[in-house]
Amino acid sequence: MAVDIEAINEKIKKESEFIDKITNEVSKVIVGQKYMIERLLIGLLANGHVLLEGVPGLAKTLTVNTLSSTIKTKFQRIQFTPDLLPADLLGTLIYDQKKGDFTTKKGPIFSNLVLADEINRSPAKVQSALLEAMMERQVTIGNNTFPLDDPFLVLATQNPIEQEGTYPLPEAQVDRFMLKLSVGYPQKSEELEVMRRMSTGEKIEPKPVVTPKDIIAARSVVNEVYIDEKIENYIIDIVFATRNPKEYGLDELQGLIAFGASPRASIYLHQAAKAHAFLRRRGYVTPEDIRSIGMDVLRHRVIVTYEAEAEEMTSEDVVRKVLNKIEVP
Repeated sequence: MAVDIEAINEKIKKESEFIDKITNEVSKVIVGQKYMIERLLIGLLANGHVLLEGVPGLAKTLTVNTLSSTIKTKFQRIQFTPDLLPADLLGTLIYDQKKGDFTTKKGPIFSNLVLADEINRSPAKVQSALLEAMMERQVTIGNNTFPLDDPFLVLATQNPIEQEGTYPLPEAQVDRFMLKLSVGYPQKSEELEVMRRMSTGEKIEPKPVVTPKDIIAARSVVNEVYIDEKIENYIIDIVFATRNPKEYGLDELQGLIAFGASPRASIYLHQAAKAHAFLRRRGYVTPEDIRSIGMDVLRHRVIVTYEAEAEEMTSEDVVRKVLNKIEVP
């Protein structure tokens, strides 16, 4: 076992060199926001889509744009609006009069990294168009199905405070996001640095330092990261506690959870914990990896009841109670 871990550690040391390069390039433009940058890297390494939620002006869009600039790959920014149509996203069939036949015009979804900016500004028909692309990594236009390039990642932003002109995301789509990040305000020193940088008017362009091959190679090493059976059972206990809290001694949550986390929560928690360990240059997963990433994987998968809302209890409060109650192996 020890020999295997050492071998994995060596692979991680070799394949994780690009992480520092990306971080250095992103930090030239973005001040602070280490949590957001790290979680975006976890999404990249674990092949999982990421939803960023935060008030306007926290550099969500800029961070995703900057991250994409560090990778030598195709990137598309799609501004979601109420009048956006599925064809604007996926593409459509166009009739060619010369050939007397239909040709396929592919939409902006055919990229490696897709920034869905203010994703909750488009109606349900547009959201539904994303479902197949996000899960099956393919797009159907007319009678033809086209596979999407690897890597393919949807990084979406949304504003939680504005209700006018927005549409709540369908639960089926929210569940397809591996992580939902709650982006907060910067520290005083960080905001001071932001203010000084922006006052100069100088625009810094990050350099592309990574290729898709590097990311795919790193993903194969992430999959090799060792996770003990006790840790796996710990993940299952956490997820099941959101469905049957009484069985885990969480009587105070009985009647407050309408729907617990889906099986995707177990899968994504397993994958994200491995990526978290990879970023720490470790060849094995610890309970601390699960606790660090648990909130981001679970906060959008636990639906609370009206009784919980009346008691001002959010899904985050529920997840926090579960993480604190389940015994760490």
